[in-house]
Amino acid sequence: MSKTDKTMLDDAALEAFFVAGRAHAPEPGTALMARIMADADAEIAARAAPKTRPGRARPGLWAAVVAAIGGWPAVASMATAAVTGVWLGFAAPEALNTFAGGLLPSTSTSSETAYELEDLLPGYNGFADLAGEVQG
Repeated sequence: MSKTDKTMLDDAALEAFFVAGRAHAPEPGTALMARIMADADAEIAARAAPKTRPGRARPGLWAAVVAAIGGWPAVASMATAAVTGVWLGFAAPEALNTFAGGLLPSTSTSSETAYELEDLLPGYNGFADLAGEVQG
């Protein structure tokens, strides 16, 4: 197969083919045109009909709670804080007692070094004295 056509047509010969093609243009039949028009009318009616939106599903209880809290990042933060609180409450590391200034009782402290309620609330015993002064 060669890359060039040895019998190349000139513009006049091509124009003769185009004139012949335009002279005998086929016309579609009436049945085909009726089907095309019926299909077009159906498409116009379908586009003109109002479209109804599907109803939005209401969020469930958990979705509403999560949205009220602030979304999943807030829930994850709260879960992390809860787990940390449970861990610190259960394990009670000695460093936590040091940070608290010795206020937390631990198993290693003796009864002399543990704080009592009067030590934490110094005015607690003063209520009885105040009540006696008011009555007297």
